[in-house]
Amino acid sequence: MKTLYLDCSMGAAGDMLTAALAGLTGDREKIIDELNAIGIPGVVYDCRPAEKCGIKGLSVTVKVDGREETEDMHEHEHHHDHDHDHEHEHHHDHDHDHDHEHEHHHDHDHEHEHHHDHHHSGMHEITHIVEKLPVSEKVRKDVLEVYSLIAEAESDAHGVPVSQIHFHEVGSMDAVADITAVCMLMERLAPDRVVVSPINTGSGRVRCAHGILPVPAPATAYILKDVPVYAGEIRSELCTPTGAALLKHFATSFSNMPLMKPEKVGYGMGKKDFEAANCVRAILGETGDPKDIVIELSCNLDDMTAEAVAFAEEQFFAAGAVEVYTVPVQMKKSRPGVLLSVMCREKDRDDMIRLIFKHTTTLGVRENISRRYTLSRSIEKETTKYGEVRKKVSSGYGVRREKYEYEDLAGIAREHNKSLAEVLADISEQEKEK
Repeated sequence: MKTLYLDCSMGAAGDMLTAALAGLTGDREKIIDELNAIGIPGVVYDCRPAEKCGIKGLSVTVKVDGREETEDMHEHEHHHDHDHDHEHEHHHDHDHDHDHEHEHHHDHDHEHEHHHDHHHSGMHEITHIVEKLPVSEKVRKDVLEVYSLIAEAESDAHGVPVSQIHFHEVGSMDAVADITAVCMLMERLAPDRVVVSPINTGSGRVRCAHGILPVPAPATAYILKDVPVYAGEIRSELCTPTGAALLKHFATSFSNMPLMKPEKVGYGMGKKDFEAANCVRAILGETGDPKDIVIELSCNLDDMTAEAVAFAEEQFFAAGAVEVYTVPVQMKKSRPGVLLSVMCREKDRDDMIRLIFKHTTTLGVRENISRRYTLSRSIEKETTKYGEVRKKVSSGYGVRREKYEYEDLAGIAREHNKSLAEVLADISEQEKEK
């Protein structure tokens, strides 16, 4: 299975993800030409070799109307319409991508007269721009879904409806450029599975349009709900809202690197220098079928009735468990109990853990990851003197096994007042005569 693994131990930003994925293609110049040919208003992409801590990779920059604006700046520089006079300055201290500070002076009155050279765009304007881009329907859909994640996060952070979220014009185009680039590259690479490492958000404070905020910024924290993250030791904003939204949208799962055979590696460099290499690493390779990987969740129980355990098992199977079983065990103080084991797919792990806590009295759940080796299975239908009977056929690893479906045999036995053994003997005898 074609698997893309994204190492976000130094966070992620839109330009870093673009550069990392471009590195996997092996033809950065062609990629940049294709991106520039899209014609996002005022946007020009550039991609050049870069080096961090002795590691060579790529660095992508985006200019809007000749200006380069860092991603973490425009992500936090979202403004909303107000009905009062105010004058404010916007100071930006970008720890992750660039060392620079911008001042923007805005004079607002009741008629919303803006004495500056740029405008603000809402989701309606962004959608209008994206719908005109000469890209596939899939890319267009991905771009709008990612941007919607950001708008929803900003809406939550500022307590206003999504329709009232206004993005700084240069910053919004920069974000559209980064998001579009990543969505196009994901379509080109077409991985079957995208695994993202736990994300380093960085720590400390970041100065932005609304003041000094904690890292991760509120919008980033909102997007990364239910995603494994950590702060690390670097006092800087490492994961931006655009980076977070892209990862959240494309990730199949969040975990450490799976067992895989790497084929290509790409490094997308950030602009700042730290003791650790400031990059996103993308690894493209082959993994086994995730259906062969099972998560085994287990816990010990000594204070539940047999009926309660049986009911819990029904809920686990209904939620997609691969297997559920119990084993008698002796617990502390020689109390008899049961070991409950629930096997499930990786994608069902979190839901299954919630169900275990909901339907059992356990205070803790253990996890083991196992690789399964299974025979391929199919159902064949066989015509007998009793009618059509289903037969399970399993094969592989040099073996073949066949077994008639119990429910079919039981139905025949009831109808003809025979035992299961008699029905099976009749069908087997008929099979021999063929």
